[in-house]
Amino acid sequence: MTETQQVMTINMGPQHPSTHGVLRLVLDLDGETVVRVTPHIGYLHRGVEKLAEHKTYHQFITLTDRLDYLAPLSNNLGYVLAVEKLLDLKIPKRAQYIRVLLCELTRISSHLLWFATHALDIGAMTAFFYCFRERETINDLFEMVAGARMNLSYFRIGGVARDLPDDFIKKTRDFINIFPSKLKEYETLLTKNKIWLMRTKDVGVISAEDAINYGLSGPSIRGSGVKWDVRKAEPYSSYDEFDFIVPVGKNGDVYDRYTVRVEEMRQSNEIIRQAMDNLPNDRYMADVPDVAPPAKEELKSSMESLIHHFKLVTEGICPPAGEVYFSIEAPKGELGYYLVSDGTKKPYRVKIRPPSFVNLEALEKMVVGRMLADVVAVVGSLDIVLGEIDR
Repeated sequence: MTETQQVMTINMGPQHPSTHGVLRLVLDLDGETVVRVTPHIGYLHRGVEKLAEHKTYHQFITLTDRLDYLAPLSNNLGYVLAVEKLLDLKIPKRAQYIRVLLCELTRISSHLLWFATHALDIGAMTAFFYCFRERETINDLFEMVAGARMNLSYFRIGGVARDLPDDFIKKTRDFINIFPSKLKEYETLLTKNKIWLMRTKDVGVISAEDAINYGLSGPSIRGSGVKWDVRKAEPYSSYDEFDFIVPVGKNGDVYDRYTVRVEEMRQSNEIIRQAMDNLPNDRYMADVPDVAPPAKEELKSSMESLIHHFKLVTEGICPPAGEVYFSIEAPKGELGYYLVSDGTKKPYRVKIRPPSFVNLEALEKMVVGRMLADVVAVVGSLDIVLGEIDR
């Protein structure tokens, strides 16, 4: 007696709730078992890298917000650090600490949205409401600093747009004092929940060797036990002055990627505390007239400052000809910017290395041989955002 295999091809997405954006997966199924999966991308393509060639270096900051719109400040930071490397520009310590503080708030905010939607994908609804409650508080803090809740564009080449407002430190301290108890609340819902364990343990496994070979980064590689974090490996923006650990998993499954992100939120909370405790009393913008704009409060009283500001905004900056690459540890993994300058006021080329695009490549390795329902759990555990995939 011979067994026959009947393979059926189905579409999952684009715009399926569990694909977290306009991702389309073409699934070949034998019954409910996945035989092959092919991700199709390009439904959101906006040509951001090409647009950069038609913007001044300052103007492009606002477009970086739209890449990973759940972590806009991380994208701001990766880009401005690349430009500052091109300019060989030194940044005041206060600006560096403010950047660290806000990027770690961004990491918590991004992980909260991942936690909420990942749990919802697998059928746990309460966590969704809990996480959005705390995320709203973080959005309030962002609004205090930047005047916006989502596309912040707060970082500048040379520092940050303005100093922290008066009540910001107090309200942020209130948040980080209460947040660890909220994390415990989330974990009470899921970490030892029998259904959660059945849906995530030994699902979507990828070994440390395969994770390295695929070029994974962020929680997707750390869940496989690889201790790779750009903040530790190649410190930037004073991260070497902060005390924190890099959590890793053991089995490389969906559950390990879950526990890594939960612990990362705890670590980010402590980094924020250290940044506020040791915030230097320094300038928030480098004192380099050819690159950095004057403080806004000077514009009303100084004609020279007004002219200086006008020239920078209308003419931009002209970094020396050359090429640089700079990467940071964004919430989803290693985010890199490669810039080529021909000495004019606009970048000659911009190439972005986004973590979601690379992490998505390993999807087939994780789901072939698993059940259809596991695809939902695995895609959620990668925490992709199509804005940085379809650049």
